[in-house]
Amino acid sequence: MKLVFAGTPEVAVPALDALIASGRHEVAAVVTRPDAPAGRGRRLVASPVAERAEEAGIEVLKPVKPRDPEFLERLREIAPDCCPVVAYGALLPRVALDIPAHGWVNLHFSLLPAWRGAAPVQHSIMSGDEITGASTFLIEEGLDSGPVYGTVTEEIRPTDTSGDLLTRLAFAGSGLLAATMDGIEDGTLKAVPQPNEGITLAPKINVEDAEVKWADPALRVDRVVRGCTPAPGAWTVFRGERLKLIQAVPVPERTDLAPGALAVGKNNVYVGTGSYAVELLWVQAQGKKPMRAADWARGARIGAGEGLGTVGTVGA
Repeated sequence: MKLVFAGTPEVAVPALDALIASGRHEVAAVVTRPDAPAGRGRRLVASPVAERAEEAGIEVLKPVKPRDPEFLERLREIAPDCCPVVAYGALLPRVALDIPAHGWVNLHFSLLPAWRGAAPVQHSIMSGDEITGASTFLIEEGLDSGPVYGTVTEEIRPTDTSGDLLTRLAFAGSGLLAATMDGIEDGTLKAVPQPNEGITLAPKINVEDAEVKWADPALRVDRVVRGCTPAPGAWTVFRGERLKLIQAVPVPERTDLAPGALAVGKNNVYVGTGSYAVELLWVQAQGKKPMRAADWARGARIGAGEGLGTVGTVGA
């Protein structure tokens, strides 16, 4: 089939590579978000998908909005049979959805109808799911509600961050997307409507959502830290400034600390929660590079009674 691939971030690149390498399909063009400012100099940088497409000699389309007349006209000229999508990042209007004969087929990183929305991987970790996966489905105008072509499953490991899990799903899902294109082409694959039961939503996680609440149980704190790593980054407050929490592990045997209370040893930093303590392993103070929590604590010279959280002082 003739394909126009839509995607933007690094997580979409494995799927583009799989389609390029399939030998069955022609990736005639790529649709991605416009170049965006990045780095300290805030210079415009092309998306990872755009860079990969240019390396492969594939035409790159960067509409500001996918309803732009020039983009729609070019899409009609290309006349794709299908448009596979991975994390494109813009809402597709009906007029665009109607152009390819087999529609737009999205690779979504959850087992639909679970976790429809922008942050399925983060929400699956933060909710304590043990199994997740990826789904290919036909895009409709509803939020991730279209009929499903296929799925792959993936175990959520106890130490997985959202970055770890998303990387594995990107590669597993790339094979699923290529197989879905094969099945659509030869007519052996039909999309099945999603069930009405089991629908959960996964809205974008903002910085405010990533604040750790120390009164929560340790398992919840652990899930928030892992689910928000690398983005948007779990955080707390220390001495009135944000402290990013990069890695922490529950310590069930340590039950002597109040929520937010700090216990600092030579090589360990413990924080109390609503159940038992967690040990901070890696943190990042404001304006600093990531560092081991024990090194941060030595540099901060934490005093008696100081703690983490919005109040900042235990018992205050």
